[in-house]
Amino acid sequence: MAFDPASLKFDAAGLIPAIAQDTGGAVLMMAWMNADAVARTLDSGRVTYWSRSRQAFWVKGESSGHVQRLIEMRVDCDRDCLLLLVEQEGPACHTNRRSCFYTAIRDGEEVEIMAPVAG
Repeated sequence: MAFDPASLKFDAAGLIPAIAQDTGGAVLMMAWMNADAVARTLDSGRVTYWSRSRQAFWVKGESSGHVQRLIEMRVDCDRDCLLLLVEQEGPACHTNRRSCFYTAIRDGEEVEIMAPVAG
């Protein structure tokens, strides 16, 4: 069966959450995609998100060089969330960390568990 991005369940703004995970299993980040961003990602192999703040497409790594290459796109059972298995070059987070999930809650306290990559 051929995949049609229109078969996904987008929110009222036409967006769907997309979780990027590296091939080793680490969750890197979450961002938003619209149907065109999904199609562009599948066509190019370069992960393309939709920037809600800029109201524009955002090809991951276009300005930073921290490129995400799509290995596989997966759709969840409700078709309202995507999992992107990616090959990540450099940090995924704009804070220069490997992952955007660098703060843990431990014993009621926020603990930074990942430092920025030395650059």
